[in-house]
Order: sequence, then C-alpha cells, then structure tokens
Amino acid sequence: MPTQKYFQYLRKDRLPNVWCPGCGNGIIMKSFIEAAANLNLDKNKVAVVSGIGCSSRVTGYLDFNTLHTLHGRAIPFATGVKLARPDLEVVVMGGDGDMLAIGGNHFIHACRRNMNLTVILFNNTIYGMTGGQYSPTTPHEATASTAPYGNVERSFDPVQMAIASGATYVARSTVYHYMQSVKYIENAIKHKGMSVVEIVSNCHTYYGRYNGMSKPTQFMDYFKNNAITINKAKDMSKEELEGKIVIGEFHKDDAKKTYLDLYAEISAKLGGVAK
Repeated sequence: MPTQKYFQYLRKDRLPNVWCPGCGNGIIMKSFIEAAANLNLDKNKVAVVSGIGCSSRVTGYLDFNTLHTLHGRAIPFATGVKLARPDLEVVVMGGDGDMLAIGGNHFIHACRRNMNLTVILFNNTIYGMTGGQYSPTTPHEATASTAPYGNVERSFDPVQMAIASGATYVARSTVYHYMQSVKYIENAIKHKGMSVVEIVSNCHTYYGRYNGMSKPTQFMDYFKNNAITINKAKDMSKEELEGKIVIGEFHKDDAKKTYLDLYAEISAKLGGVAK
C-alpha cells in the first residue's frame, strides 16, 4: 500500500515523536493508522480522544479530529463527542494507568452503557511517563519505583473486566502480533457498540529496567514465546497459563442495543424532544 495512504493520517510536522526508541506505542499507532487506511476512513469523520500519559501523546501525531484531555477523562470526553456528533467514528486511546486507575470508573460505565466507542488500550503494565510507578495491570510481585520489593497487589485483567462490565466487542493482542492488532482494530471500528482492544506493549525504560528486560527486543521475544491463542488456552490448566498472554477475539455481541439506540427510542416516545 502506498505510504501516502498512511501519511494522510499523520501530522508530519509533529514528528519525530517523543517516545523512547523501541517503545511499543509507535507500533500501536501504526496499527491504528493501517486499520484506518484499510477501512478507507475519512479523517474528517473520525475523532480520536486521549487522556494523559506516554501513550496518550498519540493524539498529537494523528491528523484526525483529536482531543488531548484530562488525566483519566478521555472516555467522558469521547462520550460527549459521540452524543453530540453520532455521525463521527469516535476512538479512545490511552494507557493502563490512565484508563484503568483514575479513569477506571469511566471505563466500566462506558462498557455498561454499551457506548458507541472504540477503546484502544495501550497496556505496558506501568506508569511510564511519571517515573515507573506500578499500575492496575502491573503483575503481582513485579518491581516498580513504588514497589521496590515487589508489587503486593494483584492485577486487573482488562479483557475480563470489559466483558463483565458489558462491552460488546473485546479483543487482545501484543505489539509483536502486529497483523492481529490491525485486524482487531478494524473489527472494533466496524462493530456497533462498545469495543475494547487491549494491546500489550513494552516499557523497557521503566518496567523492563526494573524487571530484567531493559531492551525492547527482550520484550518482543517474551511476547513471541508467551502469547497463546484463546483456543490453545482452553486446553491448558491454571498453572500452565501462569505468565502467559492469551490473545484473540474474546467476545462479540451484535444483538445488544447501544446507548444511542436506547436514547433514540426514548426520544421517539417523547416526540423527538430528547435530543
């Protein structure tokens, strides 16, 4: 595919980016750009919203209608955009700290409402921008700047949380599994309802340095050797799944009505008053 198909979605004057060399954020951004190109999205009819964090800087490089918002508040802003402009494709991008810690409540309730949003979760299992503090997805006993003797907390599973909360399309990939990431993002954008795509990424600068993987290539090897498909995971015991990353499309429900569907029904009952 001609590179121009990708360049149309980038603010080239903002490059190079601020991410560390080898950071997976660039891979996820490219996955989204390729998905947008494959779907031939009109950038003027797409809004991309982010909060605060390394990954949330992505909106500065993407040439769509973009909002770089408050810490943890990307989903509420995106919800407002979708309600005001239901004709727009609204995508939320952010990290595990931004979306699942300070923004965790918003994440849960957007899933519960089945909002017409596509959420792309950059999961590098740590706070990368503010000094390497542990996040809601930092593995139990892993080391971080705020857990020098090991993390005593147990981590969230974003996929299971999204499904339990009511999201109607949920998938997971890693930055090593690039083509799967592109495919899942495409499917998420095409899906009508709340779509969540978790992409497990690397922060070798902080998480890696604290946990014996200071090079991005070490993470790529880890993702390659420890990611397994849903079908394979079904035949594995809990002990065998320890430390593995299960990838694939976990859930899809095309029958459940979205928040906008329900809102339109109420509006119709009221003679179009609720707009």
